[in-house]
Amino acid sequence: MSRYYSNMKKVYNLHATLIKRGQHENPLSLRPFILHCANSSSPPDTARYAASVLLRFPIPGDTFTYNAIIRHLALHAPSLALLLFSHMHRTNIPFDHFTFPLILKPSKLNPHSIHSVVLKLGFYSSIYVQNALINSYGTSGSLHVSLKLFDEISHPDLVSWSSLISSFAKHGFPHEALTLFQQMQLRHTDILPDGVIMLSVLSAVSSLGALELGIWVHAFISRTGLNFTVPLGTALINMYSRCGDIDRSVKVFDEIPHRNVVTWTALINGLAVHGRGREALEAFYDMVESGLKPDCVAFMGALVACSHGGFVEEGQQVFQGMWSKYGVEPALEHYGCMVDLLGRAGKLLEAFEFVERMRVKPNSIIWRTLLGACVNHNHLGLAEKAKERIKELDPHHDGDYVLLSNAYGGVGNWVEKEGVRNSMRELRIVKEPGRSLVHIDQVVHEFLSGDNSHPNWEEITRFLGSIIDTVKLGGYTPITSNVLHDIQEEEKEHCLGYHSEKLAVAFVLLFHRDRKTIRIIKNLRICYDCHSFMKHVSGFFDRCIVIRDRSRFHHFSKGSCSCRDFW
Repeated sequence: MSRYYSNMKKVYNLHATLIKRGQHENPLSLRPFILHCANSSSPPDTARYAASVLLRFPIPGDTFTYNAIIRHLALHAPSLALLLFSHMHRTNIPFDHFTFPLILKPSKLNPHSIHSVVLKLGFYSSIYVQNALINSYGTSGSLHVSLKLFDEISHPDLVSWSSLISSFAKHGFPHEALTLFQQMQLRHTDILPDGVIMLSVLSAVSSLGALELGIWVHAFISRTGLNFTVPLGTALINMYSRCGDIDRSVKVFDEIPHRNVVTWTALINGLAVHGRGREALEAFYDMVESGLKPDCVAFMGALVACSHGGFVEEGQQVFQGMWSKYGVEPALEHYGCMVDLLGRAGKLLEAFEFVERMRVKPNSIIWRTLLGACVNHNHLGLAEKAKERIKELDPHHDGDYVLLSNAYGGVGNWVEKEGVRNSMRELRIVKEPGRSLVHIDQVVHEFLSGDNSHPNWEEITRFLGSIIDTVKLGGYTPITSNVLHDIQEEEKEHCLGYHSEKLAVAFVLLFHRDRKTIRIIKNLRICYDCHSFMKHVSGFFDRCIVIRDRSRFHHFSKGSCSCRDFW
């Protein structure tokens, strides 16, 4: 803070000297002062001050000085940068092909108005301006415009491709991003990918959970001789973790020569969601011992590790140490982890009291976490209280009704269960269907619970039936308490048999018998019955089954799961 006041005092003194000497309107004297304020090491307020001076005392024809201030403002005060840009336009200070990329950089800027100025002044042929427009439209979500502009470039360069691929990856179109990367390699063999574009590619692979493709991308990075930077190494750790291979994540981490907090956090989070909570906590404390200060994201990773591992005391120590040791103010997400930790451990009353004492107002997610814990431990009284709180904050979330419905079904209270289902129908709340994905040789196979649209549906379901009969002989008993209605046990088992992850496993066992590891991505939390089923299948068929559900990874092997049945 003292350094900030020192810098600003110096700026004020310099400007005061100009005014005393009558040079505050002289462009030759004003220019060095403005450029001093635009120094990259200067605090943001010096650029703001310089902009206010320029708005009052323009420097005619000096595009470079205006660009220097806009570059500084674009990161910290985009609205002021746009105001200075408009001032240049009104006072006939010429733009150049650097001005537009600078003003298009702020992520919240609507690029349409700038685009019209580009066309009017004839700057559209500049590759710098074209790339800036592609990136700006892509950042704002107008991907169709980005693609149209890209197609209009006669000779796109690496930045053109990188801007387009990044936009598609960031906005939830990983397949399209990877297709563009492939097109770049086929169409422009002279363009070599850099670390920036590979970060977007790794992000797309992570979203898909496509391990085989991820391994290929890692090998591609090594073949092309790209520098193994901290961001690239961190992205690889995250990619392998999200693709279900935490051992490769650990290997990459061990090979990185330099690590920052983000790198450590990627490892901690990966270990936590893969059921290796003790290792995640050890990594957290190793990071601290290395001299790095954990940030709010690193604390989230440590708390998730405690939650998934059932380490209540350790979690409480981490949470309490956030502020007392490191001065990090807990956010809603950290409170949510503590509620989850206490709830999973069955300390429901303590969790309820914790929520009531929170220093910030709990949102629907906090109460939903508590609701899930109450349902898991069959505490209907607290579950109903939590549901009432959620109803006040977010009354149309399908998961809350399903949870409460399952709770009633779990104790055989079919009247109350049907009442919850009727409420869903009256409010037109539809339960999200279970969906599971399997990647086989770069082809994605999708399965929906109860859906028969897959071309091999009959063969898969017939084979799945034989699998269920087989594992029943080994001790598997369908857990039917969460089936929607009070129907016969045989019908309940039939409903459970069509869950999407079971269909996915049957598909791989039937058509890809040589695969020792089956990897499945599921959009919802795995149910108790499917969890039990996967354990038995892994043992009987001698397969490793890795399921990435909504909240974590489950590694099934030899009849047991990495979560130790605590999830």
